[in-house]
Amino acid sequence: MASSPSALDKEQIFGMAEKEMEYRVELFNKMTQTCFKKCVDNRYKESELNMGENSCIDRCVSKYWHVTNLIGQLLGSGRPPM
Repeated sequence: MASSPSALDKEQIFGMAEKEMEYRVELFNKMTQTCFKKCVDNRYKESELNMGENSCIDRCVSKYWHVTNLIGQLLGSGRPPM
């Protein structure tokens, strides 16, 4: 029969979940800022994104997530980068 986690274990689990959430929020904010600066014209001619800006943001976000996942896999595996 498995024992339930102690108060210390629960506190550690909660702390790890909190750090993970902070990391994800920071990652999202960096991605948003990076792709916005790269893809959206500062003059704001229109109230909505045009087709080019939309495509650029889509590609930027896709690449950002792909690279982030790749780095996470490399760090998780302990292998040196190629």
